[in-house]
Amino acid sequence: MAKEAKTNAMRMLDSAHVNYVLHTYDTSDGQIDGLAVARKCGEDPEQVFKTLVTQGNDKNFYVFVVPVENELDLKSCARSVGVKSVEMIHVRDLLKTTGYIRGGCSPIGMKKKYTTVYDETIVLFDTVLVSGGRIGTQVEIAPSDLIRITDGITADISRS
Repeated sequence: MAKEAKTNAMRMLDSAHVNYVLHTYDTSDGQIDGLAVARKCGEDPEQVFKTLVTQGNDKNFYVFVVPVENELDLKSCARSVGVKSVEMIHVRDLLKTTGYIRGGCSPIGMKKKYTTVYDETIVLFDTVLVSGGRIGTQVEIAPSDLIRITDGITADISRS
């Protein structure tokens, strides 16, 4: 079997000498939502995080990473980055903004370095899963490494 091509996220982790475990899952059924990914990877949904991209009223982009079962609390998100408001960007703008597509958006290795905020629950786990930068891949990584490599912060930004 051919070797899996590396994504930007994987290359960034490799160049920073960060340990991670690559998980792949079948996408042929079209189910790529966070809960389906957690199930397919055999992981607790609280330990699998999705990456959401917003734009603030200041026109800057902000990245928020939350458990797949949770929703963003936009007011809390705005407070965490010191702006009045944030709104989700349209899916059609995701690729040009981040270099990733819906279902394959990783907080690691985006086209530009954006302010990245992780839900505070991320520190409760020894490892978490986030997108590996392509639909069908997840990387399992220590939260401290993930936060460090993205210059991220943690805050209470989601609700169940």
